[in-house]
Amino acid sequence: MDIVVCIKRVPLIQEVDLEINDAQTGVRDEALAYVINDWDNYAVEEAVILKEQLGGSVTAITVGSEADEEVLRRALAMGADQALRIDPGSRQLDGFVISRILTKAIGTMTYDLILTGVQADDDNGGMVGSMVAEGLGIGHAAVITAINIKDGEAVVHTELEGGMDEVSKVKLPALLSIQTGINEPRYVSIMGIRKARKKELKVTDLESLGLSEDDLTPRTVVEQVFFPPETAGAEMIQGDAGAVAETLLNLLKEKGVSK
Repeated sequence: MDIVVCIKRVPLIQEVDLEINDAQTGVRDEALAYVINDWDNYAVEEAVILKEQLGGSVTAITVGSEADEEVLRRALAMGADQALRIDPGSRQLDGFVISRILTKAIGTMTYDLILTGVQADDDNGGMVGSMVAEGLGIGHAAVITAINIKDGEAVVHTELEGGMDEVSKVKLPALLSIQTGINEPRYVSIMGIRKARKKELKVTDLESLGLSEDDLTPRTVVEQVFFPPETAGAEMIQGDAGAVAETLLNLLKEKGVSK
């Protein structure tokens, strides 16, 4: 079972006072700490669990700068066998461009299964996994909470609204987007990360992938990022049902709702 797992390094923004950058296209990230995307952490763990059960290998892959090798080293320390970083240089990246890069790179590999996180903590796009699957022409499923591989198929549990699960069969090779909570990611020690430095970590650039200019042209452009405006608190309407209904009707009319 050869598994490719796509991961991303994202800023840690919990309990941090964020500031908008000068261009108003994002937040200031100079002083932010970075970690592996939470959903991707579960995807790496699931890949390693499947390898331990079925044999094979796990390859971790990311699109980013040299600083992003940190999350690849973590994946290697968790049990991945090799890692690949694709350096985008100064190219502007969006979900489409990242998906085209990953599709091209993974298309040259031998794989039975591709795992991604459901979404990324920074942009919450949730689109890369499905676009990679479409680009490779393989089956895919998202928001996966359990996987069982049997007879060339993946029997997967997909999280639905209301606490319900849907059980499906997906023929391999396939791509699955992993939901948090599918497992308990193992602890990675400093010693483990040091030992992981002995494992293979390849670096390649976009030119070697042979992507077209159309592949590298973003479909999404962030024009402006801003904080939500401060508003007054909620107004509590009290009284019996008739009085509350009348007050609501008057408020709706004031706001321009005629029907």
